[in-house]
Parts: sequence; structure tokens; C-alpha cells
Amino acid sequence: MEELLVRYLHFTGLIILAAALVSQHLLLRKTMTPAALRKIAVIDGIYGAGAMLMLVSGLLLWFIVGKPEAFYSGNFIFHTKLLLFAVIATLSTIPTWFYLRNRRANTSRIPVPRRIIRIIRAELLLLLLMPFLAVTMARGSAVRPAKEQQP
Repeated sequence: MEELLVRYLHFTGLIILAAALVSQHLLLRKTMTPAALRKIAVIDGIYGAGAMLMLVSGLLLWFIVGKPEAFYSGNFIFHTKLLLFAVIATLSTIPTWFYLRNRRANTSRIPVPRRIIRIIRAELLLLLLMPFLAVTMARGSAVRPAKEQQP
């Protein structure tokens, strides 16, 4: 039952993360008011909470309640998934800093750099790969079978 709950939390984290990222993408404009940026900053906080839920539940699955640790540690698709998660997390810091820096600006309109919109789109694109990698990994597609011992 513990494993089911942790897996549920893992998927819930992914859904929260994806929904927040899509919301950011839909709400971003070339120029925005500080109030609109504050709203996006709140959504970005929800995005971070979803990422943390994914990370913590993923670590629990890896080391405590999931399949044996060797299943994950010896699987190159799992390592690719971790790398992809790290890349997305690193990319997400750039828009986060922009939102935090500008949410209390004294101007009526704040220009949003094109790179912020591109980064959000890149995160969405990379996020699309995560479920594919998870399904591929769950099917056991990259696990190398142990060599059978000869009698």
C-alpha cells in the first residue's frame, strides 16, 4: 500500500508540475503588469512544489518502497530521466528569477524577454519525454539481464 501511495504522489507531482508550466506558458505575454507577474510567480511556486513532490516521491521509490534499488541504479533510461529532470530544473531557475525580480516593479508594463518564453517552451518539450522514459523503464526495456552462471 505504501508503494501505491508513493507512486500516486509521484504522478500527482508530475501533473501539478505540467499544469503549472502550461499555465505559465499561457499567461506569459511580451509585456506584463507587476500584478500579472505576481500571479505567474505564485504559479511558479506551485510548479516548484510539484517538482519537489516528484523528486521526494521518486527518491522514496528508488531507495525505500519501490523496486529493488539495483533496478533503478543499473538502468540507463532511469539515469537519462534523472538527467532530464535536472536539466528542466536548471532551466526553470531563469524564469523564476525573472518573476521574483520583477513582481514588485515600479513600472506599469514590464517587457518579458523572448528567452523566458523560449525557456518555458523548452521545458514543456523536455517534460513530454519524461512519461515516455518512465513507461519504457517500467517495461524493463533497458535493464541488462544478469549473466546466468554456468554449472
